[in-house]
Amino acid sequence: MGWTPPGVRALREYRRAWLVKDVVAGVVLSTLLVPQGMAYAELAGLPPITGLYTSVLCLLAYAVAGPSRILVLGPDSSLGPMIAATVIPLVAADGDPDRAVALASVLALMVGGITLLAGVARLGFVADLISKPTMIGYMNGLALTILIGQLPKLFGFSTDADGLIDEARAFAGALGDGETVPAAVTVGIGCIALIVLLQRWLPKVPAVLVMVVLAITASVALDLDEHGVRTVGRLPEGLPPFTVPDIRWDDLGPLCVGALGIALVSLADTISNASAFAARTGQEVRGNDEMIAIGAANAAAGLFQGFPVSTSGSRTAVAERAGAKTQLTGLVGAALILLMLVLLPGLFSDLPQPALAAVVITASLSLADLPGTRRLWRQRKAECCLSVAAFLGVALLGVLQGIAIAVGLSILNVFRRAWWPYCTELGRVPGLEGFHDRRSYPTAEHLPGLVILRFDAPLFFANATTFRDEVLHAAHADPPPRRVVLAAEPVTDVDTTAADILEELDAALQERGVTLVFAELKDPARRKIERYGLSRTFDPDRFHPTLEAAVTAYRAASGARWES
Repeated sequence: MGWTPPGVRALREYRRAWLVKDVVAGVVLSTLLVPQGMAYAELAGLPPITGLYTSVLCLLAYAVAGPSRILVLGPDSSLGPMIAATVIPLVAADGDPDRAVALASVLALMVGGITLLAGVARLGFVADLISKPTMIGYMNGLALTILIGQLPKLFGFSTDADGLIDEARAFAGALGDGETVPAAVTVGIGCIALIVLLQRWLPKVPAVLVMVVLAITASVALDLDEHGVRTVGRLPEGLPPFTVPDIRWDDLGPLCVGALGIALVSLADTISNASAFAARTGQEVRGNDEMIAIGAANAAAGLFQGFPVSTSGSRTAVAERAGAKTQLTGLVGAALILLMLVLLPGLFSDLPQPALAAVVITASLSLADLPGTRRLWRQRKAECCLSVAAFLGVALLGVLQGIAIAVGLSILNVFRRAWWPYCTELGRVPGLEGFHDRRSYPTAEHLPGLVILRFDAPLFFANATTFRDEVLHAAHADPPPRRVVLAAEPVTDVDTTAADILEELDAALQERGVTLVFAELKDPARRKIERYGLSRTFDPDRFHPTLEAAVTAYRAASGARWES
C-alpha cells in the first residue's frame, strides 16, 4: 500500500455529526484569521493581502497533509520579525513591495523544502535544539522587539530605524518632535484595552473580531482618516495568484540563513503545540509527519505570494473552543476568506492601522513569559542566566542572531553538563537499601581502604581528564585507599581518548598501590574497552555485575568492616 495523505484518511473516517461543529468553528476561526493575517503580514514588512493569501494556502495544504485533527496553521507573530529581518535588508532603500513579496515567497519555499526533507529523513529531534530556558529568553526578547517596533504605527507615524535600540531611540525622537497623531493613539490604546479586557473577562467572546468591528465603525462614523489615522485601504480583488517568484542569485545566501532559523522556530513551535493539543484530544503526536505537513503548507504559500507559516496555539485554541473536530474547520475558514476576497474586497478598507498594531502588540504580550523567567531564577539560576543571555541576544543583536545564540547556548549547556558531570562518593546508610551519595548523607558508613565513586556521564574526550582528576583526588585521601570502585552504570560509552586516559590512570594508581575496579558497567561499554585492547590492563575479575558484588569481593579480600 502506498502513502495515503492524512486528509484522505480523515475524510474516510468522517462522521456526519461533526459537520455542524466544524462549520461553526470554521466561521468563528475566519473572524480571527483575517485581521491577524493582515497584521502579521505587515509585521513581516509585507502588504496586508499577502497575509490572507498565506492563510488560505496553508490551511488548504495542511488539511490534506496534516496529521493533527484540529491544529491551525497560519502567519505567526513569532515568525514575522524573522521574515522582516531576512527580507527588508534585501529589499534595500527602494522598498519595492513586489520584490519584498517575491523574497518572502522564496523564503517560504526554502522553509518548506527544509522541513519536508527533515520530515522525510526523520529529523524531528532537531526541534529539541532549543531548550526551554533559552526559548523563554528568546520569546521574551522577541516580544519586546515586536512591541517596540509596533509603537510608531500605534502612535500614527513611521520610522526608518532598524533594531531594538535604534527603533526605541527613533520612537522617542519622533515623540519629542511632536509627530504623534492623537486620534491614532486613542484608537490604538483603546483597541489594546478592549482586546485585553475581553480576553480576560469574556474569553469565549472573539475579542479581535469585536475590536475590528468597533474600530471600523468608529473609523467610518468619525472620519478618522480626516484626523490623520491611516487605514488598511481596499484589498486587491480575486483569488490568490499562482506565482513563481523571481529573485537575484545573490539573494539566495541570506535567504537560506533566514530559512534555517525560521524552520527551526516553526518546527519547535509546531511540535510543542501538536503535543499539547494531542494530549487534550487523545491523539498521538507524529513529529515527522508534522514536519512534512508544515513543509507542504509553506511550499503552497510560497507559490501563491505567501510567506513562511507556523502553527498557532491561540487560533487552535479558538477552533477547539468553537467545537472543531477535524481539518474541515480550516477548509471552511479558507473558503470564507476566498469569498471575502472575491465578493467583498473592500470589507476591511476602513480598518485603522493602529488597530492592526493593537492585534500584533497583544499577540506579542502572549509570547512573553515573565513568570517562567522568575521560576527559573528560583529553581536554577544557571538556566535563568541562559534565558537572559538569549533575551539579550535578540534585543541587542537582532532576531536572527538571537535564534542562533539561543541554539548555541542550548548546545553549549548540554556540552557543559557532559564536560563537568556530577561526581560523588557513595556510602552505606543503615536502614536504606543500596549505596547513597555521601553529600546527601554525611554520616553514611564506609569501608576502610575502599572508595566508591559515581561519575554521572559517558566517558569521552571532553570529560576524560575531569574523570581522571576525580579518581586521583580520591586516591590521594589520607589514609590512602587500596581500592577504588567506579559505580559505572551512568557510563554508557567510552571513546578512544577516554580509553587512553583510563590506561594511564590505571598505571598511576598501580604505582600508588591502588586498584581501580568497575561495577555495573553496561555490556556495550565493556565491549568497547575490550576492543580498545584494555583487557590486557583490566583483568575480568576487576569487573563486577553490581556494586554489592564489588563491595563483597573487597570485604572478602581485606576483612574490612563498615565504619561511620
